[in-house]
Amino acid sequence: MTMAMARDTVSGSFPTSTAILNALADPVVVVDRKDNIVYLNQAAEDFLQTTLSRNKIVNLQDIIPHDSPILALVHKVRSNGNSMSQYDVGLATPRIGEHVVNVDGATLSEHAGHVVLTLERRSIAGRIDRSLTHRGAARSVSAMALMLAHEIKNPLSGVRGAAQLLEQSGDSLDHELTRLIIEETDRICALVDRMEIFTDNPRIERKAVNIHIVLNHVVKIARNGFGNKTRIIEDYDPSLPPAYGDHDQLVQVFLNLVKNAVEATPENGGEVVVSTAFQQGMRMMAPSGQGQVHLPLVVSIRDNGDGVPEDLRRHLFDPFITTKPGGTGLGLALVAKFVGDHGGIIDLESRHRRTVFRVMLPMMTEQDD
Repeated sequence: MTMAMARDTVSGSFPTSTAILNALADPVVVVDRKDNIVYLNQAAEDFLQTTLSRNKIVNLQDIIPHDSPILALVHKVRSNGNSMSQYDVGLATPRIGEHVVNVDGATLSEHAGHVVLTLERRSIAGRIDRSLTHRGAARSVSAMALMLAHEIKNPLSGVRGAAQLLEQSGDSLDHELTRLIIEETDRICALVDRMEIFTDNPRIERKAVNIHIVLNHVVKIARNGFGNKTRIIEDYDPSLPPAYGDHDQLVQVFLNLVKNAVEATPENGGEVVVSTAFQQGMRMMAPSGQGQVHLPLVVSIRDNGDGVPEDLRRHLFDPFITTKPGGTGLGLALVAKFVGDHGGIIDLESRHRRTVFRVMLPMMTEQDD
């Protein structure tokens, strides 16, 4: 198929569609049933260092390693007809160098066997995609927890020891004061110990979790407490399989998200929608780099508030970042930590009167039994 024919195949009768595709910053590639490339937009030509001509057939395997997950994704999309996405795909060739990309694949309905690929380029140094910012935030929280635990507990142990020495030699009034010092020191140490939840060694007891039981519990708390003046709508997919996670931690995740959503809504006409869906094809590399994680379970928390300010979105999951008067900025940091520990990701979409937090989680499989 020639370049002109390929462009006609993609653009159809709309005369400016080729120009539109060439204006896109992300590479777009179309392959036929034999994985021969039949279309490249300008960004794809630049990225893959490849052009098409009448006398030259370029196969996807000629420019992408045979063991690349991109080829596997093309074949899966072609065989099942579903759109699929894969995050953090390494792509390294002598021609284009080393890159990390997010890949979206979809069938071209007018032509059987044709697959459209969109590649979102990410720097190998780790340019953070919007939907993955929580991982960096979780690492920040972990580092903060370890630092505070060390820096606070060390001097506290000295204070406690000094108080015990004073208690042995003082009068009754001194005993009362030193006992108060010891008790308060122990209380602060206990609070610091609780911060271990933020460290990189999570204590998660994962098993099959009915996500709707989790959400029903969260919504019940909201309706009987902080959200009693807000309309909370539940829109669940009843066929959703069990999640693979920790029930209590997932309650904490969605309780924080629902509470934030309620607090963002207007006083009159506030509305929060809690919904679930199954999203076939969402995969990403595991945090350890070993294998891929399938994330088909999607829980969305939508509110009709004013939206998240643009300058805060990339830092929203960092500790101590908050727009609430008197807020600590640790609620979403905790959400980031728990979701990351589950191998999930968070996606944020925000504009005036529509802010959506989407949490994508793994489902229970036979290997997890």
